[in-house]
Amino acid sequence: MRCRSDSRRAGGARPAATRAGSASSAALMVGLAGLVTAACSAATSAGPGAPAATGAPPGSTPPAAVSRTDAAGTVWLCRPGLADDPCAGNLAATAVGADGSTVLRPSETGSTSGFDCFYVYPTVSTQITDNADLTVQATETGVAVEQAARFSQVCRVWAPMYRQRTAVSLAKGFGNDPAADADAVAYASLLSGWRDYLAHDNDGRPVVFVGHSQGAAMLIRLLRNQIDPDPSLRRLVVSAIIVGGNVQVPTGRTVGGSFENIPACLSAHQTGCVIAYSSFLEQPPANSLFGRPGQGVSLQSGQTASTGFQVLCTNPAALAGGGGPLDPYFRASGSSGATTPITTPWVEYRGLLTAQCESADGATWLQVTDIATAGDTRPPVTETLGPRWGLHPEDVNLALGNLVQIVAQQEAAYR
Repeated sequence: MRCRSDSRRAGGARPAATRAGSASSAALMVGLAGLVTAACSAATSAGPGAPAATGAPPGSTPPAAVSRTDAAGTVWLCRPGLADDPCAGNLAATAVGADGSTVLRPSETGSTSGFDCFYVYPTVSTQITDNADLTVQATETGVAVEQAARFSQVCRVWAPMYRQRTAVSLAKGFGNDPAADADAVAYASLLSGWRDYLAHDNDGRPVVFVGHSQGAAMLIRLLRNQIDPDPSLRRLVVSAIIVGGNVQVPTGRTVGGSFENIPACLSAHQTGCVIAYSSFLEQPPANSLFGRPGQGVSLQSGQTASTGFQVLCTNPAALAGGGGPLDPYFRASGSSGATTPITTPWVEYRGLLTAQCESADGATWLQVTDIATAGDTRPPVTETLGPRWGLHPEDVNLALGNLVQIVAQQEAAYR
């Protein structure tokens, strides 16, 4: 697992969340470096004896390989039929109970779904320019495995490489760098990939959008500019999972703000809607990068308004409201709390965490609560990068089981 403590509850107190330093660019760079390091480690975190992260699931027939770069020049991180597709790997998991007992969850076979997922990855580039090039590196591969692969159970996953802003650029501030116009470069690159997919690969298939962090910010731009105003394209939207990106709505409302026509998802049977949240262990501070409108990651999607707006929170554990249990999935790495060695590439921790959307003092966030009892051997989740970041590195994985199940239900309801 990334960004989780290896400490045990038995015989010791839970480690405190790391406290953030100042809001200086140096402190921001430390947080961004932490995200990139976590993504890089994810690329090799299958754990001792675990099956490879990529390739066809056991017992399945690998599809005919396609080129990573298509005729239009789009470089695909994930694409159906791609050899060693990081979004189509072994999904076998070990469910670890509070007492360390384990249950094997076999890998699902490749999806034959009539639905597509369009995934946009978060800030992971290790390049030192303002915008990354389109070279597929271990960081992009690792985060695709960690965040997008499990969606292959319910859709065909497409993920274009795009010229994202690097950690070097974002360390200057989340607002656009006018000298490099880095946000515009990143969005134009993603838009090109989307247009190529729509023209040559979509074939009228319904789409689930999935993005996190910078990827979520780019999806806000894409949906706002290309899909929200177009009824025919809105018709293709099963849902948009926009996590850690600050989708904004007028205070007290579930539509408007970021999108004029795409509302919040309030049921797993609702389609054409958005799921959005940023997870924290406590109320986000005033200088938080997430959960507060008009600041932090909001600036990456050009959202500067704060008065009269709030950040949307839809609880993946209970879309209709209230609290519910999270179903976390993480890459197997380090200590898992299991009494026997983990031999699968994934671990699942049911019954460990609950979540509920909260609002206070201008912030809206997904409040994550550890409900483990004394003697629970599983590692606790911590705000490794400090309270400004909350549980941002874990946003997707904390609810990955919930999100995949929601998509399955939405697809069944799609008309």
